[in-house]
Amino acid sequence: MNQNKQSGFVKWLLITISVLFLFVMLVLPLLVVITQAFKSGVAAYLKAVTDKYTVRALLLTLEATLTAVVVNTIFGLFAAWTITKFKFKGKKLLTTLIDIPVTVSPVIAGLIFILLFGRQSLLYPILKACHIKVVFAVPGIILATVFVTFPFISRELIPVLETEGTDEEEAAALMGAGAFTIFRKITLPHIRWALLYGIVLCTARAMGEFGAVSVLSGHLRGLTNTLPLHVEILFNEFQYVPAFAVSSILVILAIILLVMRSVLEHKGKTTKKPL
Repeated sequence: MNQNKQSGFVKWLLITISVLFLFVMLVLPLLVVITQAFKSGVAAYLKAVTDKYTVRALLLTLEATLTAVVVNTIFGLFAAWTITKFKFKGKKLLTTLIDIPVTVSPVIAGLIFILLFGRQSLLYPILKACHIKVVFAVPGIILATVFVTFPFISRELIPVLETEGTDEEEAAALMGAGAFTIFRKITLPHIRWALLYGIVLCTARAMGEFGAVSVLSGHLRGLTNTLPLHVEILFNEFQYVPAFAVSSILVILAIILLVMRSVLEHKGKTTKKPL
């Protein structure tokens, strides 16, 4: 009996600590953002979120995010398929390289790209001759976003493909099915929820990227500023209400992605493998 009471006390203590932590670290900051965004009224809020620089920053954020998701989805599928379906030398090296963006600071990544594509780079004369500008331009923003979101999709797919094994694909190949047919009818149904989950994580990470993008952007208002960079500029200019108003856009997008992630996670757990 005493043991049950102790277990109940520990249970509710841990629940209370978890709830308080989440409230302080997540709920309270979100409430602050929303209340500060509407501090000067709805009209001031709408003016801030429809400002031409805000709209341009939002469009650039969506452009970089969409490009990163498409590129990393294609790469993630190829990488996961290669790592799990084939045996070759250097597989461990490949998996290690995929994880590098997670371990390297985004700011360091931005500096690396400046050294690689900037004026002091050996590639700069070639890029200049081809009229390609990477640093302090949109291509640099997209490149940085792709880099920081590199591992998210492949890392969601690899464990699922390893668990599924290769028996069904090999059986289909012996029966004469082509590679695309095998992927479409056997592999894809097994990985669809993991793939969608990885895409959601990649999207969330891409929209909130700050460090690498900040280094490569040059902070050119209306040209190379994403939403996080635009928020920083507004805050540094002491325009607090517009800064929080623009931040609320990111908060809304983050909540949408969080709901999507929870739904996909639930679907992935409840969907049974067909017999």
